[in-house]
Amino acid sequence: MDSLFANLPLPGLSRSELSASAAARSSRAAATAVVPDDALPVDGGGEAPARGRRAPSGMPGGSDGELPSGSEAPMPSVRDPESLLVGLNPQQREAVLHAGGPLLIVAGAGSGKTRVLTHRIAYLLATRRARAGEILAITFTNKAAAEMRERVEVLVGPPARSMWVSTFHSACVRILRKEHKTLGLRSSFSIYDSADSLKLMTMVARELDLDPKKYPPKVLISKISALKDELVDPETFARGAGTEAEGAGEFDSVLAQAYARYQARLQQAHALDFDDLIMTTVHLLQAFPAVAEHYRRRFRHVLVDEYQDTNHAQYMLVRELAGIAARPGGVPDGGGADSAAQFPPGELTVVGDADQSIYAFRGATIRNIVEFEADYPNARTILLEQNYRSTQNILSAANAVISRNTGRKRKRLWTDSGAGPAIVGYVADNEHEEARFVAEEIDRLGDSDGVRPGDVAVFYRANAQSRALEEVLIRVGLPYKVVGGTRFYERREVKDAVAYLRAIANPDDDVNLRRILNVPKRGLGDRSEAMVQAFAERERMSFGAALERVEEVPGLATRAITGLRAFATMMSDLRDLAATGAGPAEVLGSVLDRTGYLAELRASDDPQDAARVENLSELHAVATEFEASEPEGDLADFLERVSLVADSDQIPSADDGDGTPKVDQGVVTLMTLHTAKGLEFPVVFLTGLEDGTFPHIRSLADDAQLAEERRLAYVGLTRARERLYVSRAAVRTSWGMPNEFPASRFLDDLPEELVDWRRRESSMAVLRAGAGYGSGYGGSAPKKRPVPPSPDGPKFGSATPRPAGDVPSLAIGDKVTHDSYGLGTVVAVEGAGPNCVAKIDFGSDGTKRLLLRYSPVTKL
Repeated sequence: MDSLFANLPLPGLSRSELSASAAARSSRAAATAVVPDDALPVDGGGEAPARGRRAPSGMPGGSDGELPSGSEAPMPSVRDPESLLVGLNPQQREAVLHAGGPLLIVAGAGSGKTRVLTHRIAYLLATRRARAGEILAITFTNKAAAEMRERVEVLVGPPARSMWVSTFHSACVRILRKEHKTLGLRSSFSIYDSADSLKLMTMVARELDLDPKKYPPKVLISKISALKDELVDPETFARGAGTEAEGAGEFDSVLAQAYARYQARLQQAHALDFDDLIMTTVHLLQAFPAVAEHYRRRFRHVLVDEYQDTNHAQYMLVRELAGIAARPGGVPDGGGADSAAQFPPGELTVVGDADQSIYAFRGATIRNIVEFEADYPNARTILLEQNYRSTQNILSAANAVISRNTGRKRKRLWTDSGAGPAIVGYVADNEHEEARFVAEEIDRLGDSDGVRPGDVAVFYRANAQSRALEEVLIRVGLPYKVVGGTRFYERREVKDAVAYLRAIANPDDDVNLRRILNVPKRGLGDRSEAMVQAFAERERMSFGAALERVEEVPGLATRAITGLRAFATMMSDLRDLAATGAGPAEVLGSVLDRTGYLAELRASDDPQDAARVENLSELHAVATEFEASEPEGDLADFLERVSLVADSDQIPSADDGDGTPKVDQGVVTLMTLHTAKGLEFPVVFLTGLEDGTFPHIRSLADDAQLAEERRLAYVGLTRARERLYVSRAAVRTSWGMPNEFPASRFLDDLPEELVDWRRRESSMAVLRAGAGYGSGYGGSAPKKRPVPPSPDGPKFGSATPRPAGDVPSLAIGDKVTHDSYGLGTVVAVEGAGPNCVAKIDFGSDGTKRLLLRYSPVTKL
């Protein structure tokens, strides 16, 4: 056990680390090729192929029991190819028929892109241009992948089950599990979610004796995630940060140490985090030409959905799998370039819309789709502009908003379904009045038009905005759900149960093993855990391996040794059960029974524990369903499925207008605009349209961020099928105080003739104009909304920021004066520069927390 991890390459390994052994491995791989045993169904689809059939020497075989590309094996019959073109518009038909070079399908919102993708795949199979095993289709959610597979199967029958239709991460997991020996990983390696990664980084920070206030683990893991998105491994970052030079920045130096230690701990645990899945796959394909050539021969058709949401790592993964292994400009990228020259690249089809690129905060790079034609000079571009979802009034409004973004490829959505109702606008006095309007309108639509609560979605820019909406909906008795709360797999009891399963599948998974060491409580405290961990580090072994030698741990009390030995014996017995072929449901049941976890919850009088029992019952039901759908699947397969559940898979989805959304018809849906992408609803309320709320206050001084906010507005508008409402609050509470925000610039972009303003001005605006309250309503309103004056500096409640150089520099104890609150004393300061927030005691007016950039505060 002492040398178990001595020579393993790091997860997220660099090309330099892999190159030393690449030549030897490549020559062995080229000598004899066996048809791989990697065609197990993913995401619930497909059938297991015959295993271990040998292919001709020197020719990598296709999985799914298929001969390599180019062989003359008979194909199952599929439907008439011409029937697949019936009902497509000319542009859709053109996209389905395309053959040859790379294809970019610019698909506007609701333009039927899923139909185009599925019919293109079906046409490839029907015309025998491809076998099912030669197709790799990548989407961003498991739900979208399942929908695509089901649609293709309806079109062409059972052959569709042999395709790889999955998310980026699912596809990478399948490749990595197949190639785990090349990487020095267990085949049952663990996949760490964000909570596991943060916990591991917290351990690393403690080991490195880092100040958690100066170097928060959450910040460190976020920086490491961004580096992995750019395919930067620890060695490369350490060199770039100049940690060996005197001029290295302190933070970068600490980050380099933390990154290296974090990756070493992942290696020791035989684990990969989510970002590693893609980075490690890219480095694998670049470092091992034989492995890369195998997958390039296998996947002759690569199709990628939502291409505008890809980051750099995903961009490079697509290029590697398609056999285009040189960067633009002809610079070879790793060891795969020679292989690409020997074997022609596959056909690449990407579908996306730059106008819907809204995930830059997650690392998505709009450049990938905007510069697709530059990256692939022989590419063909097809625009899908006919919309099958929304009315023309909604589309015209969306076109008007997005047209203000510069540098975009011109595209105008249109529909033949008619103009539809006018967009309804409303200006409320505050966020509570805005919520009241939304609730009353939902109730009125139910009475007048038969609109059910489940037909309605309310969108907002930030999660905090849901509070006022929820309060009013509860008060009026309208049922609702908030999408984006605590997800099922993030609940404590579910994570505990899954941690047991992961520790059973992977004995070296330190993070999950230490999580459950004293859950439920068995008298094993932090001191015992720390002593075992210190012993494991000294002996260079995993925490799990150290538990097998607990008698050798110095300083442990007899009681602790007894408890640790009992825990290790229990885990060993559970691993034996899993090794005998017991299914995930049986193993989970034994875990809950033998550990006493379930008994402890059932014995509790806490009502929350009763709900936790129900959640564990639901998890057991999930495992049972998995066994029914995947008879050949084992515990590792089940854990892979659980690990790859994306946030958006928790939400009903229907991106195209030719499908019926599977939405709970009984409740109003509340969600952020980012969560709403890919969904559609008959009625949509787009709330909080104030400059400073939406667009977000952070974007107002940054053109690139403001352009993304405008794309986010475009996404929100195009979610509506029949009715669209836009609203704003004249005064919204922010930073603990009411702020008067001006109307969003996106409202100014809406053509006047498209909007029916139920209320155009707030009560305060009417009073300021010297008019009565009634003049701000209905048809008596003025034709144009007033434009707020441009003050010389920030006024009370104003959203006009100070120039960057005018933000006062305050320290605790400083005396200040405020235009409305008068004299005050600074009692706390958070942040710096334009984001500085001061907590100021104004005596009789109380203590206020103020964002200095927007507050009329003067230092005395």
